[in-house]
Amino acid sequence: MIVIVFRYLLPKGFRGITLYPFVFLANEKDSSNEVLLNHEKIHIKQQLEMAVVFFFIWYGIEYLILLLKYKDRFLAYRNISFEREAYQNEKDLDYLQQRSFWNFYKYL
Repeated sequence: MIVIVFRYLLPKGFRGITLYPFVFLANEKDSSNEVLLNHEKIHIKQQLEMAVVFFFIWYGIEYLILLLKYKDRFLAYRNISFEREAYQNEKDLDYLQQRSFWNFYKYL
Protein backbone atom coordinates (compact mmCIF):
# COMPACT_ATOMS: atom_id res chain seq x y z
CA MET A 1 0.00 0.00 0.00
CA ILE A 2 1.39 3.34 -1.07
CA VAL A 3 -0.24 6.34 0.62
CA ILE A 4 -0.35 9.63 -1.30
CA VAL A 5 -1.92 12.84 -0.02
CA PHE A 6 -3.59 14.51 -3.00
CA ARG A 7 -6.98 16.04 -2.28
CA TYR A 8 -7.73 16.99 -5.91
CA LEU A 9 -8.21 13.36 -6.98
CA LEU A 10 -10.92 12.65 -4.41
CA PRO A 11 -14.60 13.38 -5.00
CA LYS A 12 -16.07 16.03 -2.72
CA GLY A 13 -16.84 14.65 0.73
CA PHE A 14 -14.45 11.68 0.50
CA ARG A 15 -11.39 11.35 2.72
CA GLY A 16 -9.72 8.48 0.89
CA ILE A 17 -9.86 6.38 -2.24
CA THR A 18 -7.96 3.23 -3.15
CA LEU A 19 -6.69 2.50 -6.65
CA TYR A 20 -4.42 -0.50 -6.16
CA PRO A 21 -1.66 -0.20 -4.97
CA PHE A 22 -2.24 3.45 -4.08
CA VAL A 23 -4.34 4.99 -1.34
CA PHE A 24 -5.07 8.65 -2.02
CA LEU A 25 -5.98 10.78 0.99
CA ALA A 26 -7.43 14.27 1.13
CA ASN A 27 -5.52 15.34 4.25
CA GLU A 28 -2.06 14.62 5.63
CA LYS A 29 -3.51 14.04 9.12
CA ASP A 30 -5.43 11.02 7.79
CA SER A 31 -2.15 9.24 6.99
CA SER A 32 -2.03 8.34 10.71
CA ASN A 33 -5.74 7.46 11.01
CA GLU A 34 -5.63 3.70 11.62
CA VAL A 35 -9.36 3.18 11.09
CA LEU A 36 -9.40 5.00 7.73
CA LEU A 37 -6.25 3.19 6.59
CA ASN A 38 -7.74 -0.15 7.64
CA HIS A 39 -10.86 0.66 5.58
CA GLU A 40 -8.64 1.31 2.56
CA LYS A 41 -6.58 -1.85 3.23
CA ILE A 42 -9.81 -3.85 3.06
CA HIS A 43 -10.39 -2.35 -0.40
CA ILE A 44 -6.84 -3.30 -1.42
CA LYS A 45 -7.56 -6.91 -0.44
CA GLN A 46 -10.87 -6.84 -2.34
CA GLN A 47 -9.19 -5.42 -5.43
CA LEU A 48 -6.46 -8.06 -5.36
CA GLU A 49 -9.04 -10.85 -5.06
CA MET A 50 -10.77 -9.61 -8.19
CA ALA A 51 -7.66 -8.91 -10.27
CA VAL A 52 -8.25 -5.15 -9.78
CA VAL A 53 -10.09 -4.49 -13.06
CA PHE A 54 -13.00 -6.81 -12.21
CA PHE A 55 -13.34 -5.07 -8.84
CA PHE A 56 -14.01 -1.75 -10.57
CA ILE A 57 -16.39 -3.30 -13.10
CA TRP A 58 -18.37 -5.00 -10.31
CA TYR A 59 -18.23 -1.86 -8.16
CA GLY A 60 -19.58 0.29 -10.99
CA ILE A 61 -22.38 -2.10 -11.95
CA GLU A 62 -23.43 -2.57 -8.32
CA TYR A 63 -23.41 1.20 -7.79
CA LEU A 64 -25.64 1.79 -10.84
CA ILE A 65 -28.11 -0.89 -9.74
CA LEU A 66 -28.26 0.57 -6.22
CA LEU A 67 -28.61 4.09 -7.60
CA LEU A 68 -31.69 2.97 -9.51
CA LYS A 69 -33.01 1.27 -6.38
CA TYR A 70 -32.39 4.09 -3.88
CA LYS A 71 -32.36 7.14 -6.19
CA ASP A 72 -29.74 8.62 -3.85
CA ARG A 73 -25.99 8.67 -4.66
CA PHE A 74 -24.79 8.48 -1.06
CA LEU A 75 -27.18 5.68 -0.11
CA ALA A 76 -26.20 3.74 -3.22
CA TYR A 77 -22.49 4.17 -2.42
CA ARG A 78 -22.91 3.09 1.23
CA ASN A 79 -24.77 -0.06 0.18
CA ILE A 80 -22.19 -1.35 -2.29
CA SER A 81 -21.08 -4.72 -0.91
CA PHE A 82 -17.41 -3.68 -0.91
CA GLU A 83 -18.22 -0.56 1.11
CA ARG A 84 -20.53 -2.37 3.50
CA GLU A 85 -17.76 -4.85 4.31
CA ALA A 86 -15.15 -2.11 4.71
CA TYR A 87 -17.30 0.18 6.87
CA GLN A 88 -18.53 -2.65 9.08
CA ASN A 89 -15.00 -3.93 9.76
CA GLU A 90 -12.81 -0.82 9.58
CA LYS A 91 -12.47 -0.55 13.38
CA ASP A 92 -11.30 -4.17 13.71
CA LEU A 93 -7.60 -3.73 13.00
CA ASP A 94 -7.14 -7.53 12.97
CA TYR A 95 -9.94 -8.12 10.48
CA LEU A 96 -7.72 -8.76 7.47
CA GLN A 97 -5.85 -11.56 9.28
CA GLN A 98 -9.08 -13.51 9.75
CA ARG A 99 -11.00 -12.43 6.64
CA SER A 100 -11.99 -15.21 4.26
CA PHE A 101 -11.61 -15.02 0.48
CA TRP A 102 -14.33 -12.97 -1.29
CA ASN A 103 -15.89 -12.10 2.07
CA PHE A 104 -17.57 -9.05 0.49
CA TYR A 105 -19.98 -11.54 -1.09
CA LYS A 106 -21.72 -11.88 2.29
CA TYR A 107 -22.68 -8.21 2.06
CA LEU A 108 -24.63 -8.41 -1.18
